[in-house]
Amino acid sequence: MKILLAAVNAKYIHSNLAVYSLKAVTRRFGEQIEIGEYTINQQMDEILSDIYRKQPDVVAFSCYIWNARMIGELLEELPKVLPQVKLWVGGPEVSYDAKEFLLKYPKTTGVMRGEGEKIFENLCAYYIEEKGSLSGIRGITFWDEQGVIFENPAEDLVNMDSLPFAYEELDRFKHKIIYYESSRGCPFRCSYCLSSIDKSVRYRSLDLVKKELSCFLDAQIPQVKFVDRTFNCHPSRTKELWQWMIDHDNGITNFHFEVAADLITEEELALMSRMRPGLIQLEIGVQSTNPDTVRKIDRTMDIQKVADVVAKVKSFGNIHQHLDLIAGLPEEDLESFKRSFDDVFRMEPEQLQLGFLKVLKGAKMHQKALEYGISYHTQPVYEVLATRWISYTEILLLKGVEEMVEVYYNSHQFERTIQELLKRYESPFDFFHELALYYEGKGYAKISHSRMARYDILREFLQDKGWKENIFDQCMVYDLYARENLKSRPVFAAELSPYKEQLKQYTREYGRQVHVEVFEQEDGPVFVMFDYRRRNPLTNEAYVEKLRG
Repeated sequence: MKILLAAVNAKYIHSNLAVYSLKAVTRRFGEQIEIGEYTINQQMDEILSDIYRKQPDVVAFSCYIWNARMIGELLEELPKVLPQVKLWVGGPEVSYDAKEFLLKYPKTTGVMRGEGEKIFENLCAYYIEEKGSLSGIRGITFWDEQGVIFENPAEDLVNMDSLPFAYEELDRFKHKIIYYESSRGCPFRCSYCLSSIDKSVRYRSLDLVKKELSCFLDAQIPQVKFVDRTFNCHPSRTKELWQWMIDHDNGITNFHFEVAADLITEEELALMSRMRPGLIQLEIGVQSTNPDTVRKIDRTMDIQKVADVVAKVKSFGNIHQHLDLIAGLPEEDLESFKRSFDDVFRMEPEQLQLGFLKVLKGAKMHQKALEYGISYHTQPVYEVLATRWISYTEILLLKGVEEMVEVYYNSHQFERTIQELLKRYESPFDFFHELALYYEGKGYAKISHSRMARYDILREFLQDKGWKENIFDQCMVYDLYARENLKSRPVFAAELSPYKEQLKQYTREYGRQVHVEVFEQEDGPVFVMFDYRRRNPLTNEAYVEKLRG
């Protein structure tokens, strides 16, 4: 008997915590339980053929909104090449409408609802040891022998300490992101989030967490992402873990946390101020700064406290902050979203993610969709199309803004150029909106441009506005060389021949692993050295130093 745990990840660099956790609870079955990891970027036939070659008796898929369509195809095609295979699914995408899912994909044997560890262990015992019956396994919905869908009672929530460590052979994760879970549930009730369904927060004991994190540190895993929904909801626990991370820092591993900024304490801030640059990074879900919207989505948030904390953390200069906004929330029209965008942008996060509401099955927002006039995609990822407050035209506008933010802000490839540009706009949103319209009008949108092409388009945008000042070209040259020592010099860079001898002297003095650029100012030339041997751990920019003229 061979049971295959199949994960279809969003990217190759991702690992799938769910299948590794399920494999861990069934280790007693040894190699009869196998993991197959794929990505949504692969051809469906490639995945189909790989599963076929493994010749499993049972395949269990881990289902999310990003892989649901591909898994749906696999559920339809696999029985054609493996007629006897038993197909099971689990995960948030199928847990809240299990009967409807089986009707849609009738060749699927059953659905594991909710937390899967106990359920999958019992399912494996049923297939491998021939213990019990499907009707005796809690937490599953399945087709019985008479072709009737049968839904068993829910399984109890697991004790977090009862779960074995999910990862073995950590060497295979050297070039992947590891996902780690130290708690389940969330104290908040955000209406768009499935975590609000789990009414309590359950924790893995700190001693166990520290022991497992030590394994990641010993293996020098580059990044560990905590999937805890609000990592800092327990202040004393947060403080103890962050102090432990400081004390055991290996100089390599980065830990990523989702936090509520307005819950961060002064003690936690003091700890963060002492951390190695790049030891941790924070993801903060602001979502909206409109108080009516915040109330409508059942959140409690002190936006001024959020801004103060983000500013304080930024002042430390050692922690990457990723702030999120969601477009399409109730009570938020385009003008309100513009204010939210500007509020968050002015907090100067290292990344600003402009996301769009997903109307998830099982979440309160799904129940309220009709009341709020929310239109959304019928198929995954169930993304908003329009609401009572915002039209589809405006959603498309925000899609363009999202692309410009990703390219020109989140990439960190245009730092000084964007800073200089924004001096001419009262609203940061207005700049990104105007640039998005320019891309659309010129036919540049939705095309994969090279980095240099992005600079050329931005220069074209500036020139069309009549902004031809040399400061913009100087900022672009600075931004380019801050990232890498270019093999070919950009056409808009200054002529260096007048400084040829001085530059030769700098090359002899500093070597070829640096670049020295000349910026002409009113009071004379300024020589700036970009040292690529020393980089900023947060932005990956070269170390920069002004040299004597």
